[in-house]
This record gives sequence, C-alpha cells and structure tokens, in this order.
Amino acid sequence: MERKPASPDDSRAPDIAVNGSVEDVGTTPRSRAHRLEEPPRPEWLKIRLETGENYREVKRMVTGLHLHTVCQEARCPNLYECWADRTATFMILGDTCTRRCTFCAVGRARRGTPLDADEPRHVAEAVHRLDLAHAVITSVNRDDLPDGGAGHFAETIRCVRERDPGCRIEVLIPDFAGDPVALRAILEASPDVLNHNVETVPRLYPRVRPDADYEQSLRLLRRAADSRNGSGDGGGMRTKSGLMVGLGETRAEIRSTLEDLRAAGVEIVTIGQYLSPTRKNLGVERYYTPEEFEELRKEGVSLGFRYVESGPLVRSSYHARRHTEGTDA
Repeated sequence: MERKPASPDDSRAPDIAVNGSVEDVGTTPRSRAHRLEEPPRPEWLKIRLETGENYREVKRMVTGLHLHTVCQEARCPNLYECWADRTATFMILGDTCTRRCTFCAVGRARRGTPLDADEPRHVAEAVHRLDLAHAVITSVNRDDLPDGGAGHFAETIRCVRERDPGCRIEVLIPDFAGDPVALRAILEASPDVLNHNVETVPRLYPRVRPDADYEQSLRLLRRAADSRNGSGDGGGMRTKSGLMVGLGETRAEIRSTLEDLRAAGVEIVTIGQYLSPTRKNLGVERYYTPEEFEELRKEGVSLGFRYVESGPLVRSSYHARRHTEGTDA
C-alpha cells in the first residue's frame, strides 16, 4: 500500500547488499558455499536503508496491532524504503502458508494458524492511522480452510472501505484452489485492483510452485477481468499480475507468459529480479541488468499492458499507487 510521499528523513543507515544479514527483517545469513553456487551479486542490487522515525513508527504500529506484513514475512528488499515512507503490505490469514513454493521465505505447514476475528478491523485501523491513499492487502495460502480464507479477505476489504471510503484498495490474492465461488466473494467486496501473481513461466512451475497450476492462475485472472468487463461484480476494478526472473527462464518464455497474461485481460504487470531469501530456497541462476529490465518493460508496453513496472528490486506492491494512475507509454 502507498501513502502520499512523506517528508524525507535524514537518519539513514549505510548501503548493504539486498538480503544481507539484517536483524529487523529476520534474514538468514548464507553460508559461503551457498554464495558460491550463485553468480556474484551486482552493484545495482544494493539498497540504502531508511531507519528514521517513520520506519520505527510503522514497526511499532504493526507490532501493537498484532499484524503481519509481507514486507517482513517474505523478507522484501524494499522494506526499509517503504516503511520509511509509512507504507506496508498487510498479510492476513496468519503467517503460515499451506503451499510449498520453493522461492518463498514465509513459514509453512499443512494447517495454518487460527484466524483472528479482529484482524480485518486491525488492518482498517492501520490503514487509517497511516492515512493511506492506496492500501495493499495480501495473504498466505490457506488450503486448510473451506473457502481458502476468501470470506475473511472480503471482510477485511469491507472494514477498510468502511473506515476510509477514499482509500484505494488493492488485493494480492492466492488462487483459492481454482474455486470460482471464493473468487466471487472477493469480487463482491469490490477491490479497486485485483492482483494474482503467476510468479514464473509455466515450464518452471514444478520446481518453483509445485502446488500451483499455471492454467488455473490464468483462469482466475480471466474470470476477474470478465467480471469487470461484463455485468459482474468487478466494476471498474483493474487486474494485475507479476513474475520473477532469474530462475532459469528464457526470454522467449517471458514473452510467452506476458502474452498469456495480456490475453487473460491483465492490465498491469510487474517484473522483478528473484533474490533467494535464505540458503534453503532456490538459488539465483542469473541476474538481469537494469537495461534488460527496461527492455522487458518496453516489450510489455508493446503488448498493450496499461502499466508495466520492471526493475531489479520491483515487487508486486512496490509503487503500487502509481500503477493505477495513468498509463505506461
């Protein structure tokens, strides 16, 4: 989620390599042997930490309201920048995922934690305190719940809307095991942006997303787009998806995936560099240069996407507010 830009803070920490050992993010230091398995990390994958009062205030608020953020759970490299700007992406349905995606650092188990009935209200309270213009709400996968958590998701949207009617709401949702009824519950809550990431090219799904199905994700996105364009519940909602690069895909496969997303009615796409969050996750096979990300951005624009956010540190909710403002040309 994004807020109107906050005043800059002069309190800054030194540059560090992304996913280096940082206590606040809980990043696991890599062994030397694991580092040698990957290409050397390039200079453009360095970030300047913003640890001023805005960052500390957001951290206190998230802890005080017993909330989870994907910024922390997924060890996002943009955490310091976003929190310093008083932004975060809320992760609901607990902090335990029932899927085995090999790129992700979120904890997993066959059953997730019990749902917190106060969570929708607490998310709305956090959005209100941050005075957000654009809020992003995501979740873990909850295959252990009958509706995959869709009802809880929808209630969170409604609570935020009731507390701050002018706030734009973006949801980054799981696939709900392909259940159209679960998707309908989300659409009936009328989010402004519906995001579901395909994450990678179809050939790599068995290795990267073993419990997911590429075609199922495309069907979800197509249903969302159809509800928007027809007489369904989507209204003026935007559809969005994203993928990581650096896992062994080819440029031709990226192009084909972008074509599939556009054919499914997706309007906004994000493309970012995969960074292995811990030594237990898949390693990086290749680092794309900033110039290559710009080429991918232009390629996406040429395919007709309304907006393409492409860059080494791009993640689904990074600069999310600008994705709904104007077009990328």
